Amino acid sequence: MSRGIGHEFMLRTQYRYLERSDQQKGKPRPPFEEPFDESQPLIPLPDPASLDVPDVNLRELIERRRSVREYSRQPFTLAELSYLLWCTQGVREITARGSTLRTVPSAGARHAFETYLLINRVQGLEPGLYRFIASRHSLLTVTTHPQIAVRVTRACLDQDHVAQSAVTFIWVAVPYRMTWRYGERGYRYLHLDAGHVCQNLYLAAESIGGGVCAIGAFEDEAINRLLGLDGEEQFVIYVATAGKKG
Repeated sequence: MSRGIGHEFMLRTQYRYLERSDQQKGKPRPPFEEPFDESQPLIPLPDPASLDVPDVNLRELIERRRSVREYSRQPFTLAELSYLLWCTQGVREITARGSTLRTVPSAGARHAFETYLLINRVQGLEPGLYRFIASRHSLLTVTTHPQIAVRVTRACLDQDHVAQSAVTFIWVAVPYRMTWRYGERGYRYLHLDAGHVCQNLYLAAESIGGGVCAIGAFEDEAINRLLGLDGEEQFVIYVATAGKKG
């Protein structure tokens, strides 16, 4: 059997092939968050601690966790969305070195993701596409075009639960945040970090009566284009639908 691109990737990202990283060359670290238009109004999210989450045993959460593709029509509250965002990318501290400590692990605390949200049913929010500004724990409106849910669903190979969810999480990788320190091996860590984030979403949603389905099948160019990404310096790495269980 011939060896393909996957094998070549794993081979060429071994330490013996790595060159000096930009960090080792003394180049400045990239910002921990992509810039945004400060003149645009932000939508502040409730304090995630304000949500009364039922006491639940971690083992029970893990045992109950399943991928859920069918959701009730019940919306998430804004407080529930705030809680899910906090559990997946919440900033606990901005360090003096200009990095962040968050609620999920990340190689070298690089936290190379931005979170976009397709909002379908969240109380207090107009349906549309939003970006989570983690440093402010707020949302920024990207578009409320009436066809955005249809277009995102189409880019996700017509998986119906994208449009039927209460919210669909779209995680965008900014690879230079990771490769600045780790060189080409950093691309491995992006995929590991995506798993950490999505598992937190599964467990957090389960704790409030919700369900999640992770999605790795999407048309890269199409979904990147919808979000205005170039597919190289920023690209969609993972998607997950979430909603209240039926």
